[in-house]
Amino acid sequence: MSVKTTCAYCGVGCGILATPTGARTASIAGDPEHPANAGRLCSKGTHLGETIGLDGRLLTPMIGRKQATWDKALDLVAKRFRDTIAAHGPDSVAFYVSGQLLTEDYYVANKLMKGFIGSANIDTNSRLCMSSAVAGHLRAFGEDVVPANYSDLDAADLIVLVGSNTAWCHPIVYQRIRARCDAGAKLVVIDPRRTETADEADLHLPVKPGTDVALMNGLLAWCRDAGVLDNAYLDAHVAVSDGFWDSLADGYDLWSVAKTCDVPVADLRRFYELFAANPRTVTMFSQGINQSLTGTDQVNAIVNVHLATGRIGKPGAAPFSITGQPNAMGGREVGGLANTLAAHMGFAPEDVARVGRFWAAPNMASAPGLKAVDLFRAVGEGRIKAVWIMATNPAVSMPDADRVRAALADCPFVVVSDVIADTDTSAYAHVRLPAAAWGEKDGTVTNSERVISRQRAFMALPGEAKPDWWIIAQVAQRMGWRSAFAYDRPADIWLEHCRLSTYQNDGARRFALPGHAARGNAEYAAMQPFRWDDTPFADGRFPTPDGRARMVAVAQKPVAGTLDAWPMTLNTGRYRDQWHTMTRTGLSPKLARHREEPLVEVHPDDAVRLGIADGGLARVATPQGDSLYRAQVTPTQRPGELFVPIHWTDRTSTGGRSGRLPRPLTDPVSGQPGFKATPARIAAVASDWRGFLIVRDETPRPDCLWATRVAVPCGTVWDLAGEGDAAKLDRLLPRGERIEAIDSARGMRRIAVLQDGRLAAALFVTRDGSLPSRDWLVAQLAEASAAPTLLAGRAPGVQVDRGPIVCACFDIGLNTILTTIAEQRLTDVAAIGKAIGAGTNCGSCRPALAKLLQPKGSSHAA
Repeated sequence: MSVKTTCAYCGVGCGILATPTGARTASIAGDPEHPANAGRLCSKGTHLGETIGLDGRLLTPMIGRKQATWDKALDLVAKRFRDTIAAHGPDSVAFYVSGQLLTEDYYVANKLMKGFIGSANIDTNSRLCMSSAVAGHLRAFGEDVVPANYSDLDAADLIVLVGSNTAWCHPIVYQRIRARCDAGAKLVVIDPRRTETADEADLHLPVKPGTDVALMNGLLAWCRDAGVLDNAYLDAHVAVSDGFWDSLADGYDLWSVAKTCDVPVADLRRFYELFAANPRTVTMFSQGINQSLTGTDQVNAIVNVHLATGRIGKPGAAPFSITGQPNAMGGREVGGLANTLAAHMGFAPEDVARVGRFWAAPNMASAPGLKAVDLFRAVGEGRIKAVWIMATNPAVSMPDADRVRAALADCPFVVVSDVIADTDTSAYAHVRLPAAAWGEKDGTVTNSERVISRQRAFMALPGEAKPDWWIIAQVAQRMGWRSAFAYDRPADIWLEHCRLSTYQNDGARRFALPGHAARGNAEYAAMQPFRWDDTPFADGRFPTPDGRARMVAVAQKPVAGTLDAWPMTLNTGRYRDQWHTMTRTGLSPKLARHREEPLVEVHPDDAVRLGIADGGLARVATPQGDSLYRAQVTPTQRPGELFVPIHWTDRTSTGGRSGRLPRPLTDPVSGQPGFKATPARIAAVASDWRGFLIVRDETPRPDCLWATRVAVPCGTVWDLAGEGDAAKLDRLLPRGERIEAIDSARGMRRIAVLQDGRLAAALFVTRDGSLPSRDWLVAQLAEASAAPTLLAGRAPGVQVDRGPIVCACFDIGLNTILTTIAEQRLTDVAAIGKAIGAGTNCGSCRPALAKLLQPKGSSHAA
């Protein structure tokens, strides 16, 4: 029987039908009745079934390296937090939580810290991805309300994507955008990189990083001069401060903006003219806007244009922040950020008193707590002496991550609640608590368009794993607050959350859940997806004291130039088929095929100048640290700029640790780190040999210059490169019958290990020669008996190499696609889909398919 639940990944909030096929297996399909996706799933969602086994799971509480009972672990956590508070005050402890939590988990954690411990030192990894949008909404609207629905994309005539590779990061939303563009809407992509999304745009503006305020202020000045402002809307619904329009007098004309943004005047004019000509415009923005030292100003620059032209609260017209995590929005609703309280309240005295009354809170926090970067800085300085980290991996994901690791190493008491036994962060934990995973959890999540959906369990809790809300409530009870945290089920927490949303709320706050607070367990179990505000701001009223929105004057700040020691600008971001630090997606063999190694993307001019070869190794360094990457030379980068992914950890690679590179600097309003423009340098790195290791059973990470782990069916592959003698790798091989071909003079080693006639491991290394494709050798792991041609790396006869995987949903390789195009004389993406299925599921590979159809040597013209 299928269970309706929601996806574990991004903020699109797709509905899923999960059908158990065994104790730890399930088939996964999109829910055709869910409003977010109508049955479609991206590659990550499609392959969720590959990630629900028990590999690497934390299944019992651990104190140090020893197993413990729940009672002993919970008592210890409660005692250490209670003793720390008694000795040093409530601000000496902190929680760091996650958009992976369900709303009910988030609610209990915030209630405990802010209402009972008495500190607001609880922040979330969502601080790293969307807090600038929150701050911009609060400044403009008076409340953190996203004023758009996905249906606005269906009605728009112009869609502007700013700092978002939507085709990769939010594929289901992107397919909705493509459908609207196929019906005649125009698409503009504003991004320093020429991404897959930009490839399909009518216009791509590769702006200089950090110049978005100039771009949008220039657009606002253009709209004013072109007579596009909606003066009636401004007069009735918007408060414009004295001197606001004067602030646009200098530096925001067409030519000045083009120079600041480093884009052609003609392209900039085209964008401005498109915006002026299309009242139904949706401007969708994501991390490229938020993850900036001026992120909040950039958000308000976008919102200003929409307010001034009346493009808000109407179908097809809105500024639209799209979130990165499955429940970033739910966390915002329950006060998951250190500077907010539950139910969209803040730290105004009347809000503090109201929440305190509702909770009957004995120690209500009265001021904001420490935001993420400052929180871990306080840990390092010894001001925070006990920290509880839930469902996130800050030792990898925080900026200047090595400093975060040093802080955790020195912290007197670290608790980690997680699904995975060993992460880069849990290595510093004094206590590890086994949390329930996706597929085992019950609760709610809220997506980017404010739709609340149920996440339902379809598997039993394994081992001693428990839901996060239960773990937090148990600690709270042991700290002395038994009745306030006497929840029996997530429905109890949900109903309390709903009641708080309407408590003494006379309409001043848009966020409210009337009609849900009185529901019982049966109604909660059967809850259908619903949006808590269908038409935000359609009435022109905003949750401010005078009911008007605010135009916030923002100015383009000087963009720092490069330094001799750090002449490049580093940008970080996501890959299409991976998620955060890969503790889930890294388990899926199919998702691993698209990008098997962490790449640093560098422009060809820079590569030639610095002697960096495509496919070679290169070290990226910043003032904070350095990390090694495989180089990808590509014209999609602006000269002088680099791009690296965020996903690799010490558990999966000797390189690719991108979190150690960005500066621990933040936007002064939102506290969000600036991941998108770090001063950096890059240099080529030579190796003496390269190779790969295939193993059926887990093996420690190889100790060599370059080792990156890839999950494959029935085992693991490590890509390798190193210096000196490669013979030291032999000790990684398991015991068994060895078949060897070694030529030390030529630097060639080929070793296969058999156990009971089956392939258990294979090590192939070369100094100067070639390496065979790994696909056939990987397939041998599943065979009952090993083939006699193992050391050749291929079966007898001619083998067909399908090439690198392009379509992860259906596991289709580049060579297969090219052969199909040639043999069937295909001329469009739809024809490829009809022939072999590529691009017909989530569609995130459609831009890549379109490139393959272009004549050799041609380039895309927007």
